[in-house]
Amino acid sequence: MRIKPFTEDPLALGDYGPLTDASGKRTFEIEDVRETKTTVVATLKGVNDRAAAGALNGTLLHVRRDQLPDDEDDDSFYHADLLGLKAYLKDGREFGTVKALHDFGAGDLLEIDPKEAGKTIFVPFTRAAVPTIDVRAGTLIVDPPREIEIDYDPEEQPE
Repeated sequence: MRIKPFTEDPLALGDYGPLTDASGKRTFEIEDVRETKTTVVATLKGVNDRAAAGALNGTLLHVRRDQLPDDEDDDSFYHADLLGLKAYLKDGREFGTVKALHDFGAGDLLEIDPKEAGKTIFVPFTRAAVPTIDVRAGTLIVDPPREIEIDYDPEEQPE
C-alpha cells in the first residue's frame, strides 16, 4: 500500500508500532516498508490482496501519542500539538486559533481561524512569522508578513 508518512524519516513509519484508524478501533501492523520518490510503500499484516488494500483507500492512519519519542527540543513540534493553540499578535491581541498545519510544497503553513469572523488566514510556519510557541500554555505569537492582510484595527488597545 502507498502511505504518505508525516515522519521526519519516512522509513521510521514501521518503528512506532501498530497504526490505528481514526477511531482507534482498527489496528494495522507494518510488516515491511520501502521508500519511493514520492511516498512509501508498506506491507500491512492481514492486507493480502488488491481488494483488501483498495478497501483501505483514503484511510487516515495514526500513531498513538505514547508511541512517539519525547519531544525534548524546543524547536520541534508534533502537528497535533499545534492544533487548537490560541494565536496572538506581537502586541498581545488575540488573532485566532490554529486550525491546521499544511505543506503545499513551498514550506509549512499554519491555517488560523481568525478571532473575528472571516476567512481563514495562512501564515508561514517560520521563526520570523511565528517567533514564539508555548505548547504548555496553549499559545503562540504570530507576526504575519506584510503581504498577509489582517482585518483588525491597529489603533485598538489589547484587552
